[in-house]
Amino acid sequence: MAKRGRKGVTPQEARELLRNRNYFGSMMVEVGDADGFISGVGFHYQDALRPALQVIGIRPDVHKVVGCYMLSFEDRVLFLADATVNIEPTEEDLAEIAIAAARVARKFEVEPRVAMLSFSNFGSSSHPAAMKVARAAQLVKERAPDLMVDGEMQADTAIVPEILQTTYSFSSLKEPANVLVFPRLEAANTAYKLLQRLANATTVGPILEGMAKAVHICQRGDDPGARRTSATAERGWRGRLVTAMRRRSSSNRR
Repeated sequence: MAKRGRKGVTPQEARELLRNRNYFGSMMVEVGDADGFISGVGFHYQDALRPALQVIGIRPDVHKVVGCYMLSFEDRVLFLADATVNIEPTEEDLAEIAIAAARVARKFEVEPRVAMLSFSNFGSSSHPAAMKVARAAQLVKERAPDLMVDGEMQADTAIVPEILQTTYSFSSLKEPANVLVFPRLEAANTAYKLLQRLANATTVGPILEGMAKAVHICQRGDDPGARRTSATAERGWRGRLVTAMRRRSSSNRR
């Protein structure tokens, strides 16, 4: 009741909610009876995430939780956001998503180079959707001046060094981006699934950034044996990435 009493939840409704395993598990973490909460394999993503947001909540220094994927290729690692949480982000939301995704990259000891993606390159279109991304990029520069970030830009501009160096040499990105911030959730979600399937990328995530305590929501149908609780997730994910890269390197030598 202390959590949802002023959100329209009665004592009887609260007791009924706790019969839902996602609410019960979230409450166990909130009161200290569990170190982390992991769910999602048998649920739609939003149905597993919503109880954690309502019971555990987000960190006091953020306004949004962000869903990020890490994709490992033979020659690079990319972080894509937001692919699971924020469906129609505002420019303020996009700025927070970019900063959160950069934090995730740094947790994996990757120095982030952030590209704010659009269908436009640095003002080539004055469409409001493109201008929103450009304003978001400026907000990130103001809020995180130590972060290498630029936009708005098209996806190939972000990852092809020849385009950056020849056509857009003025960009603050001097190397290909490794953190890609998409203008809408469906773009990021579609991109990671295509890259996973067509480019055979090793995919890690979704990584939830911004929760007050350890929470990991799997995609529906994921193999639960391949996951870790968020309390130990970063170490586990990093180990999986290193193992995958070593396997690929060994395969190439053959």
